[in-house]
Amino acid sequence: MAQTTKRALEASLKKLLLRKPLNKITINDITEDCGVNRMTFYYHFKDIYDLVDWILVEDATEALEGHQDFETWSDAFRDMLEKVQANRVLVLNVYRSISREQVEQYLYKMLDPLLRMFIERENIPVQEEDKQFIIDFYKYALVGMVLEWVRRDMKTEPAVMVERMGRMLQGDLRRALCRLASNKIHLEQDG
Repeated sequence: MAQTTKRALEASLKKLLLRKPLNKITINDITEDCGVNRMTFYYHFKDIYDLVDWILVEDATEALEGHQDFETWSDAFRDMLEKVQANRVLVLNVYRSISREQVEQYLYKMLDPLLRMFIERENIPVQEEDKQFIIDFYKYALVGMVLEWVRRDMKTEPAVMVERMGRMLQGDLRRALCRLASNKIHLEQDG
C-alpha cells in the first residue's frame, strides 16, 4: 500500500512538472492532484525534495535491472541514457531548480554498479581498490559528459552520445584492468 501511494505521489509530481517548474509546485498541488491529504504526503516524505530524491533513487534502481543481459557497457549505457531521457522533464527540472549535485548523485548511483558489472566480467585479477579506482575514473568522466548533455536539454540522441563515447573508450576498461594487473605482477616480482 505504501509503495502504491508513493507511486501515486510520483505520478502527480511528474504530471505537474509538465505545466510548471519544480520550484513553483507545492505539496498542496501534489496532494490535490493525487487525491490524498497533506498528512498522507508527510507520512511518506518530509518535503518535495525528499519525494524527488526517492523518485531518482527508484528510477536508478529500475534502470539497472536487466543490464546483466547486455553484452557491452555501451549497450547498457545507451539504455541508461534512454531511461534518463524518458524522465527528461523531471531530470531537467531537478537540474535547474534544485541542484546539479542531485542529478550527479542519481547518475553515480546508476553508473557505479553498471561499470562494476562489466569490470567483473573481464575476470582479470586486480585488487579491489584498483577496480574501484577504474570505476571511479570512468564514472566521473561519463557523468561529466551526461551532465553536459542534460545541460544542453538532451538534444543529442542517446545512441549518438554512446557511439561517440564508445569511439573514445573502446577497449579501455579492459586495457586499464590489464595495466593494473600487470603492474601488480611487476611490483610482486621486484619486491
